[in-house]
Amino acid sequence: MLALTERFKRAHPTVEIEWQRRSLKDFGDYPVELLAKEYDIILVDHPHVGSCAEKGTLVPLDTLIPESFLLDQEANSVGLSYESYLWKGHLYALPVDAAAQVASCRPDLLGTDALPATWKQVIELAEALPKGRKIGWPLCPTDAVCSFLSLCADIGGFHFFDEAAGIRPEAGAAAIAQMFELLPYLHESSLSSNPIQMYDHMVASRDIVYVPLAFGYSNYARPEYGDERLRFADIPTNSGVPKGSLLGGVGMAVSSYSKRIPLAVEFAMLTAAPEIQRTVYFQAGGQPAHVSAWRDEDVNRMSGGFFANTWQTLQQSYLRPRNRIFPKFQEQAGILIHKALCARQAGEHVSAAETVSELNGLYRALMKEDEIDL
Repeated sequence: MLALTERFKRAHPTVEIEWQRRSLKDFGDYPVELLAKEYDIILVDHPHVGSCAEKGTLVPLDTLIPESFLLDQEANSVGLSYESYLWKGHLYALPVDAAAQVASCRPDLLGTDALPATWKQVIELAEALPKGRKIGWPLCPTDAVCSFLSLCADIGGFHFFDEAAGIRPEAGAAAIAQMFELLPYLHESSLSSNPIQMYDHMVASRDIVYVPLAFGYSNYARPEYGDERLRFADIPTNSGVPKGSLLGGVGMAVSSYSKRIPLAVEFAMLTAAPEIQRTVYFQAGGQPAHVSAWRDEDVNRMSGGFFANTWQTLQQSYLRPRNRIFPKFQEQAGILIHKALCARQAGEHVSAAETVSELNGLYRALMKEDEIDL
């Protein structure tokens, strides 16, 4: 964003853009409608789109951006990145960053080039690792629910979540059971880590050699990052087809409260433009959302093949619900799943089926609460 700000100011020398950072957790959980009252441009997580659209928080960009630009974005966004910011016929953010949960490893420590394609192979790898080497899996509350949703999409298909009733019990219970099965093999930092914390540990130490499921960050695969770099790959699944990974990414939205909407929209278009995505945006540390960048030979050469190696996972990723209840449900569900994982790791009896029943009870309670508020 800082690099693009400097570029934007060449055409608009009197414009000042000041960026403020927020935490990874706030990116996923903090209400966008509160940010919209303070900022012109907001980088958003797509589960907030439904709530923002219904509250009139964000500008419907399709009303201001030329159709030719939007058609290119729709045809060339990675996976469902473009669709993730659509709500009831309007586009509320441009996809500028594409991400999903992917696999990663320390290739210098793993001892094999063949990474697991199935969860059965993940366990076989964990059992075969020498003493002092383990697999990791970032499962702090936020990432625990994300991994749970990826497993549900793998096990139960993309329609495992009924927005009227919640999670299909059989798919949810099987996903929780699979997480329980992996717990004994995981590095002790797993339940307290988010992806960035785990990747930082991986490059600084030698005890975590493989992670099956976590949001990918191409920075860790770039030569300029440091001497120890990670290699990223498609996720393991039960079928061996890398399908169902939870879609993440970042959209650039414009506040409907802004007094500078045309300028903000122009900046968003600059950021999402294909020639910018595969050059300035990537070179300054961004993780592009435009297909032209993901298929670019130079981009892949400079990122250790990050984009080519995770392409299938992104293209077959799962788009979670985006209704106004889901962001709040996702945050609280992560706490429930994390509590169950910690109890199981401590040796307590925890029922996967009862955990899913508790999750669905939470979802129904939030739906009822929302109806009362309306």
